[in-house]
Amino acid sequence: MPDSRQPPGRRRIAIVASDTDQARDALAELTARYETVAPDQADVIVALGGDGFMLETLHRFLALDAPIFGMHRGSVGFLMNAYTPDGLMERLEQGDLVQLHPVEMRATSFTGETITALAINEVALLRETRQMAKIRITIDGVCRMEELMCDGVLVATPAGSTAYNLSAHGPILPLGTDVLALTPISAFRPRRWRGAILHQSASVRFEILEPEKRPVSAVADSVEVRGVRCVEVRENRDVTLNLLFDHEHNLQERVLKEQFAS
Repeated sequence: MPDSRQPPGRRRIAIVASDTDQARDALAELTARYETVAPDQADVIVALGGDGFMLETLHRFLALDAPIFGMHRGSVGFLMNAYTPDGLMERLEQGDLVQLHPVEMRATSFTGETITALAINEVALLRETRQMAKIRITIDGVCRMEELMCDGVLVATPAGSTAYNLSAHGPILPLGTDVLALTPISAFRPRRWRGAILHQSASVRFEILEPEKRPVSAVADSVEVRGVRCVEVRENRDVTLNLLFDHEHNLQERVLKEQFAS
């Protein structure tokens, strides 16, 4: 087999993998063929796994400028490119860069503690008990819904609009549209409310009504805060996430295709 290691001047790559047999096997295959460096020295970070691992990788290396190129070695792979060990360096050179901004959650708990966290997909509020949640929704200082009775409600980014948001019958948001999706989860009252599309600059505040009787948790990707009293969500334009996709199968095309899926 010819030597696949990149010549001087090519991009320095780091490779990280999820803790599954499929991903570990791919890691061994790629590191045998390509020279790698530590993530903090890399020009591109290659992530092997599924969408969950991609989110973990984006959060883990948030402070680095290196784009993340995911390859699908997991279950769900919406944010991942197809896996093949051949031609990796050429794919990285020719890939399309997509820049995303996360939303920031600021949650205040029963005890008065305030927790902040970034979410690349969505911030979701979820009931903790058998009783449905009661939530007041204020947008940019104006109360838009005095009482939403529901299993929960979420704010999704365009990149996250095909995840939990879509399962909750929220809209798919094309990338670059500068909007967020506000989507109820199993709304009981008002029963026919299907949510709203908000400008990216919107500041959303959720107040939990009857919080002791009807406790609610708030989740920003993998960060969960239980027993919240209020949650504020807004896009954080100071943080930029860099993803790299194969030109012929980029994220914009995937979002468009998802809108025509049966």
